[in-house]
Amino acid sequence: MAGQKVAQDTGDLVLNRVSKLYGDFRAVDDLSLTIPDGSFFALLGPSGCGKTTTLRMIAGLEEPTSGTINIGDTDITTQKPYRRNVNTVFQNYALFPHLTIFENVAFGLRRRGIKDVKVEVESALALVELGHLAERKPSQLSGGQQQRIAVARAIVNKPEVLLLDEPLGALDLKLRRQMQIELKRIQTEVGITFIHVTHDQEEAMTMADTIAVMNQGKIEQLGSATELYESPKTAFVANFLGQCNLIKAKVQSRSGGKAVVSAKGLNFEIPLARVSTDSDSILMGIRPEKLRLDDSGTNSIKECVVTDRSFVGTSTQYLVRTPWDLELVVFEQNDEGLHDLRVGDKVSLEWDPEHTFGLDGSQDVNAGADLDDDE
Repeated sequence: MAGQKVAQDTGDLVLNRVSKLYGDFRAVDDLSLTIPDGSFFALLGPSGCGKTTTLRMIAGLEEPTSGTINIGDTDITTQKPYRRNVNTVFQNYALFPHLTIFENVAFGLRRRGIKDVKVEVESALALVELGHLAERKPSQLSGGQQQRIAVARAIVNKPEVLLLDEPLGALDLKLRRQMQIELKRIQTEVGITFIHVTHDQEEAMTMADTIAVMNQGKIEQLGSATELYESPKTAFVANFLGQCNLIKAKVQSRSGGKAVVSAKGLNFEIPLARVSTDSDSILMGIRPEKLRLDDSGTNSIKECVVTDRSFVGTSTQYLVRTPWDLELVVFEQNDEGLHDLRVGDKVSLEWDPEHTFGLDGSQDVNAGADLDDDE
């Protein structure tokens, strides 16, 4: 809308009990969330979890069925998209093919009736390190360059919130990793709130200060990448963020800051601070890289058998079958201490109690594993 004034809202973005229904389907379910002003925030989850619907409601492209959305003290729940101090970068970049890069970036400023755009456009292009391409057309740029131009076009309008909807999905792996670092640098420099929607766990963990893991319209867990990976609170989070071994066990005692649990006649220790349930039925969790092919630790399983071996560059991945036929995943770093094991070799496993966590045993062991991540 030419000449339309955008409200210059500032402050935290707050979603309060937001729901979105499509008929009987609840895409977003009573979601409350505070995203701190100036942070890099990720909404992470599989296809259909509600993350893109949440983003669209923040952008004003969808209206909540119930609940409110605020930026600072301003209620934007029913504001038109062009009145919100919010911009969006989409996966397909949506650049205008007939305009030069300079004019693509200047587009939003000109629409707002700003005549002298040169300084602001050049500053935005310098930020994404593409000032030398100002006179080219989008078709003359690589995918990664087009993505950075889309970011420049969004931030030149100085939004309070920048929404990134799977922005790296069209890039190849190497370029995607480069752009993760680049986007984090840009966010740090401009200090705008970035909200990044992705199904890619590594992408979210690399870039975001805080991650909300979504599942079936709700937030399963909220925290830093380290918190979510090292101390998941649900089986879904444990499985969705990387690989995880979960073993069904029973709590035998809780004292002295530790829980002693049993599984298949073996006893194991877990720090009480890392047990997130009061139930005696638990899932004992250990990440694959925390397991060692040895039998000298407090927590150990003897008489296991290697059933598969995969060399993956920095590490070797083993599948190891326990005496009760449960297969566990083990990552061993490819360094001087490497075991040269083959399928059929007998091994023992051990791990440190402090690397173990306990989850509610009533949960599905496979929740969050092997999900179809394609949006």
